[in-house]
Amino acid sequence: MQYTHERALPQVRVNSFIQSVYNWMAVGLGLTGITAFMVANSPAMMQLIFGNRLLFFGLIIAELVLVFSISARVGKMQASTATALFILYAVLNGLTLSVIFLAYTASSITSTFFICAGTFLACSIYGMMTKRDLTSMGGFLMMGLIGIIIASVVNMFVQSSGMAMVISYIGVLVFVGLTAYDTQKLKHMAMTQPDGLDGAVLRKGAILGALSLYLDFINLFLMLLRIFGGSRD
Repeated sequence: MQYTHERALPQVRVNSFIQSVYNWMAVGLGLTGITAFMVANSPAMMQLIFGNRLLFFGLIIAELVLVFSISARVGKMQASTATALFILYAVLNGLTLSVIFLAYTASSITSTFFICAGTFLACSIYGMMTKRDLTSMGGFLMMGLIGIIIASVVNMFVQSSGMAMVISYIGVLVFVGLTAYDTQKLKHMAMTQPDGLDGAVLRKGAILGALSLYLDFINLFLMLLRIFGGSRD
């Protein structure tokens, strides 16, 4: 009986940590969705954000700063600070993503969201259950991500619809892989946590994990939306 308890304890710890990660990710996605929807239905807010290039790019820069701050400095932050920054990032992302409600039909946004959610769930389950070590995929996927960023910047000037579609298909593959990779990494993080770890440290780990999966979900959704989304034009 003692042997069974010792084998079960790590799994309980893993489940608790992963549940916390997904709860915070869900909070982030919910805040982003609500913010985007509310802004899209406010002509004044849309004009304020997208009618002012300085403000729009300021929001983008603020989002990047928040992501890098949380990722690089979470260990030195208070748990409450990391949580507040994650929530702030989710809201700011909702402000800038509100434009999708003007570019795509509501029905295509909804259907793509469910496609994304199903794909994300399947990849997360695979990352959690597979016996295969996905660590070797990390470097390859990061190279793919850097390639997508560079190609997207180039296409801002080229304005090629064909290139945009190729980027979207490659992006789907990259973020599908990152979802499985990040999930497995979080599982390993949970399994290697020492007993009696401070609750604040666990919270910060959960926030960092939630940010990783949140970014995977949002980017996968945007790539799928470019492929399946119905334009309002």
